[in-house]
Amino acid sequence: MKVLVPVKRVVDYNVKVRVKSDGTGVDIANVKMSMNPFDEIAVEEAVRLKEKGVITEIIAVSCGVTQCQETLRTAMAIGADRAILVETDAELQPLAVAKLLKALVDKEQPGLVILGKQAIDDDCNQTGQMLAALADLPQATFASKVELTADSVTVAREVDGGSETLKLSLPAIVTTDPRLNEPRYVTLPNIMKAKKKQLDTFKPADLGVEIKPHLKTLKVMEPPKRSAGILTRNASRRFPPTFVVQTKYRPVTSRFPFGRFA
Repeated sequence: MKVLVPVKRVVDYNVKVRVKSDGTGVDIANVKMSMNPFDEIAVEEAVRLKEKGVITEIIAVSCGVTQCQETLRTAMAIGADRAILVETDAELQPLAVAKLLKALVDKEQPGLVILGKQAIDDDCNQTGQMLAALADLPQATFASKVELTADSVTVAREVDGGSETLKLSLPAIVTTDPRLNEPRYVTLPNIMKAKKKQLDTFKPADLGVEIKPHLKTLKVMEPPKRSAGILTRNASRRFPPTFVVQTKYRPVTSRFPFGRFA
């Protein structure tokens, strides 16, 4: 059984992003880029399923600029067998990515597609659901546990009222939650092996997909800076000092911001 794992190249989560001076977007010049953490969880889960012997091949997929090859090499260092890059310099919105993935699903015929529930740059949380709709496949989102058999996948997921368990027939789409696993560290020997693994490159036109954006970003702004907190004293000596954070809407009070006072 094949498993398709889409991965996205994003600004590293440790980097403090900066907005361009003209407000057209985020400045990524000379900024460290890495694999979307949610997608890293998806790759790790696919590798664990392969280690259990329930799948035979892991195919990592990325859509975007040439530098996405680095992200795919990381996925192969974690354990993916080969990779596919859909190369384009155009802006890719979730619907366009879902269409590209749909074309690759038709081409590769995987038994399971597992991807991160969202990307940390746009937080759209749309690609997995759109792919399921376009491919007419069952889906389970925010998976915290995945059990795969030859003809079905059982997914545990958290919902507002608690938790639920879904059983889907294959092929299916699964999106991952941080509770699913903790990705392994990539070792140097595996990084060297990844350089020799197969990486195929396509253009959107090769897959017959139009990636014209349907949404326009009007302006990107940084969030307003938080005002400083105020340390006040209560009228009664029986109570410790109160820490008041003045917000735009109402004060937020914490009695023990720095631990209990003597």
